[in-house]
Amino acid sequence: MSTRRDFHKLIAGAALAAVPGASLAAAKPNSVVRGVQIGAQSYSFRTLSLDDAIQAMAAIGLSECELFQGHAEPSGMKREEIRKWRETVDLDHFHQIAEKFRKAGVNLYAYNYSFRPDFSDAELQRGFDMAKAMGVKYITASSTVPMGEKLFPYCEKNGIEVAFHGHSRMTDGEFASPESFDKAMAGRSKWIKINLDIGHFWAAGFDPVEFLDKHHADIVTIHIKDRKKNQGDNMPFGEGDTPIGPVLKVLRDRKYKIPANIEYEYKGAADPQTEVSKCYQYCRKLLEA
Repeated sequence: MSTRRDFHKLIAGAALAAVPGASLAAAKPNSVVRGVQIGAQSYSFRTLSLDDAIQAMAAIGLSECELFQGHAEPSGMKREEIRKWRETVDLDHFHQIAEKFRKAGVNLYAYNYSFRPDFSDAELQRGFDMAKAMGVKYITASSTVPMGEKLFPYCEKNGIEVAFHGHSRMTDGEFASPESFDKAMAGRSKWIKINLDIGHFWAAGFDPVEFLDKHHADIVTIHIKDRKKNQGDNMPFGEGDTPIGPVLKVLRDRKYKIPANIEYEYKGAADPQTEVSKCYQYCRKLLEA
C-alpha cells in the first residue's frame, strides 16, 4: 500500500529526473537566504514523528534544525520513568538521530534539552552526553535563571554552551527581560548564552532588534514567530506586530551568523509542513526585499 512518504519520494524522484545531470547531492536543501540561515525548531512539527518531521523539513527546503526534546524522547512517561530513561538510554539512540538528519541533508545545529530544577545530577550530565552523541555544540533550554549558575561547571567540563530560551512570563526566576539573561550570564558568558525568541520577547514588552544588536555575540539561535504586543496571541506570520523583518535584516546587513529558526506555534488551518512552508516563504520575501 502506498504511503505519504512513498508519494513524496516519487515526486522528488520525478523532479530530479526532469533536470539533466541532476544528482541526489543537488537535491539537498539549502535555506541560506542572503547570507541568513533560516531553519526550524522541530517543535514546529510536534504533531509528527521525528522521521516525518525531518522529511517535512527537507521537503520545504530547510537545511538547518534545532531539535525539540520531544522528538528525541519517548512520550507518555511519568516523571520518574523519563528520569530513568534519560539516565540509562543507550547513546547510540542519539547517534542514529544525527544520522537521520545527515542523510536528509539537514544540519542538526542544537539540541533543545530543558534543564529543570528537579533534574538529578545524572540527568543534567546526560543532556550534555546526548548533545555530544549527536555532534552538536549547543544546547538550548527553557529553564530558570538560577540554572545558569548550576549548569556552568557542566558546560566547562563538556565544552558545550547552553543557551536559555526566553518566554513572555514576567515572573521571578523565568527568562523574559533583558535583565534575566544578564543575571544568568554574569561572569559566565563564555558558556551561558541566549536563545532569543523574538515573539515572546516582543510580547513581554521588549525590543528584539535593539537586544539583538547589543547582545549578538551571546545569542546562539533566534526563534522566529509573530505575536501581538502586551502578552498577545501567536499569529500567522505577518498578522502580528513582532518586528520579524527588521530582525532578519539586521542579521543580513550586519552579517551576524546566528540561525533564525522558525517556531510554528499559531493555530494554523493546514498541516505543519504547509504552515511552516508559509512561514519560510514569508521570511524569504523579507530578506530578498
